[in-house]
Amino acid sequence: MAGKMAVDDQLALLMQGAEYGDDQIKEAMRSELRQRLIESEKSGKPLRVYCGYDPTSPDLHLGHTVTMRKLRQFQDLGHDVTFVIGSFTALVGDPSDKDGARPRLTREQINEYAKTYTTQAFKILDSDRTTIRFNDEWLSQVSLEQFVEMASNFTVQQFLARDNFSRRYEAGTPIWVHELVYSLIQGYDATVLEADVQMGGTEQLFNLLAGRKLQESFGMRPQVALTLPILVGTDGKLRMSKSTGNTIGITDEPADMYGKVMSLPDDVMGNYFRLVTRWTPKEIDAIESQLSSGEMHPRDAKMALAREIVEAFYGAEEAREAEDAFRRIFQQGDVPEDMPEHTLTAGESILDLLVKTKLASSRSEGRRLIEQRGVRLGDEVVEDPNRVIELVEPAILRVGKRKFLRITP
Repeated sequence: MAGKMAVDDQLALLMQGAEYGDDQIKEAMRSELRQRLIESEKSGKPLRVYCGYDPTSPDLHLGHTVTMRKLRQFQDLGHDVTFVIGSFTALVGDPSDKDGARPRLTREQINEYAKTYTTQAFKILDSDRTTIRFNDEWLSQVSLEQFVEMASNFTVQQFLARDNFSRRYEAGTPIWVHELVYSLIQGYDATVLEADVQMGGTEQLFNLLAGRKLQESFGMRPQVALTLPILVGTDGKLRMSKSTGNTIGITDEPADMYGKVMSLPDDVMGNYFRLVTRWTPKEIDAIESQLSSGEMHPRDAKMALAREIVEAFYGAEEAREAEDAFRRIFQQGDVPEDMPEHTLTAGESILDLLVKTKLASSRSEGRRLIEQRGVRLGDEVVEDPNRVIELVEPAILRVGKRKFLRITP
């Protein structure tokens, strides 16, 4: 198992990319993880490692895979990995990276979203070595007495000191009580799982440290908190999030996934190199050195990145076909050989068509696409969402850079 790799080599691999925003915390976590690895090697007992994912939308995206790839590293070193689906914490909603309260989800929505998480997780994780747990299994059983006992370990000031809460407090934006307790109930996961290591995004550090505090209150050794940077979305500015529409889904079609990667601004490529590829630090350094010297064109580096990401989920053949399709459509001005078709009905507007064919998820998104001049009918940019489509011969509707629809009268 893990003993085949020297402890310091394991430590370097597992801490690669970890960020805390505080050198003292980082050094403490590095030291604690090293000690746990030494103990694991001596005893032959694997570490218990987990990460939680709240099912707030039906599909996982590349941003989720940052921590999943780190979980896979632990697996490959022989440690026990648990993939926790936040079926209870999603009822509350994590406020860690929000400047306002999340919309409340119903249990029916959460259950529906969670259905796809397990199969999607196995695109990264080894299904034979992964334990799936739903945290409503234990959180729904917590009594009010237990909750009060756990809450006694924290002060209101500790929660209000968090950046997002302090900004909202100063601005007079409401902070709801259920938001304050999110860290508390998420931290209880760590005690139930008796975790040695928990990981999350850098914005999750407070939640992970709350888990350490609760473990200590239960007489347990506190877990190692391992936090990783956020992945920037396709806009190159905001974190990848379904709510901002800047995601690359891990179930996206290969050609669509490839095209979305190619739409990334050049200056965020390094973020993707380090967080969502299988490339080693040495390989990444070589690419960035070639980019810096001008030996490699940014377009070629981005194509290599797109190919790597598609190949990780679909294999080399699908990645090659996606690249060929990209070259044909975007570099040679062609249109796809295969595209969905739609036969018009009388009085059908552009907006009706976008929603009906799922080229837009809602009428508001359809209007936004049109306002951003992202919809073309033939060679013409569509400006009126209520325009009724009238054709005498088939035409191509293009949405954004990657979506095409053949319309027939």
